Amino acid sequence: MNKTMRDTFFDSLYESMIENENIYLITADFGAPMLDKIRISFPQRSINVGIAEQNAVNVATGLALEGKIVYVYGIAPFISMRPFEQLRINLSALSSLRNLNVNIVSVGAGVSYSVSGPTHHCLEDLGIIKTLPNFEVFSPSDSSLVKTYFNCTINIKKPKYLRFDVHNLPNLEFKMDNFDDGFRILEGKNNIVLISTGYMSNKVFNLSKEFDITLIDMYSLTSYNKVKLFDYLQYFEHIITLEEGFANSGGLDSEINFNIKNKNIINMGFPKKYTFEIGNREQIHSLNGIGIIDIQEIIKDLIK
Repeated sequence: MNKTMRDTFFDSLYESMIENENIYLITADFGAPMLDKIRISFPQRSINVGIAEQNAVNVATGLALEGKIVYVYGIAPFISMRPFEQLRINLSALSSLRNLNVNIVSVGAGVSYSVSGPTHHCLEDLGIIKTLPNFEVFSPSDSSLVKTYFNCTINIKKPKYLRFDVHNLPNLEFKMDNFDDGFRILEGKNNIVLISTGYMSNKVFNLSKEFDITLIDMYSLTSYNKVKLFDYLQYFEHIITLEEGFANSGGLDSEINFNIKNKNIINMGFPKKYTFEIGNREQIHSLNGIGIIDIQEIIKDLIK
C-alpha cells in the first residue's frame, strides 16, 4: 500500500535513528502516528518545542554545530515563513562557514490544506527559500522520490528544505537516467513540454499522456543538472511551467525564464492574491486559473 510522503519519510527516519545516534528530530507541536513511534523509541532525541518555529530552528542549529543530523518538522507555511530570519542567519549564512546538516521537513505544500484558507495555503515558500544561499530545495511529486531522497538528507551536509504534500498520491512511472539530475521525464511526441513540480506533476501526469506531450517533473529546484535540462529543452517549440505557488515570484518558472530564450514560454501558477473561498483543491485551482480544464485549453490551443 502506498504511503504519504510524510509517513514514507518517517519510516526511513525511524530506521536511521536506530542505527545512528547522531540523528535528532525537532517538532513544532505537530503530530502524526509515526511521529509518536519515534518519540516513544527515542525520547532523548525527539524534541517538541511547541508552537515556536523560530526556536525550533535555533535548537536545530545548535545541535548541527555539534555535528548532529537534525530534522525539523512543521506545517509548510509556518516552518518556512515564521522562522525566516533564523533560516537566513542561523542556517544559510552560517553554513557558509560550517557544515550544518539541518533538514526542514515541511508538510502541506501548496494548497494541500485547501479548506483551511490562506493562513494554511503555502504559495510563497519556493520563491522565498530559493533566495537563500546554501539551501537545497526538494519538491517531490510522489513518495517513491521521498524514499530515494532520504539518503541525501544524511549525506548532504548543508541545509535542506523538503516540500511535502499532505495527501497520499500515486507513485508515477517516469524515465529517470540519474536521480542526481534533479528531474525526470515522461516523453511525448508533440513539440510541447510541460515542466512542473510537486503535486502538480501528479495532477497532470495522465493529461500529458492524453495529449502526447512531454512532461518534466522537477523535484530539485536548486541542484538539478542545468546543462542537461536546458539542452533537452532546445528541442521544443512551446514550454509550459506549472507550479502550485505564486507565478513569476522566483519559484519553478524563474529557473526556466532566466535560462531559456527564443521559445514560447507560458507560466502557470497562482496569481498574486489570496484565496478566501472554501473548496477542495481542484476548486481552489480552478478559481485561480490552473484547474485541469485551464491546462487542457492551453495545450489544445498550442496543438492547433
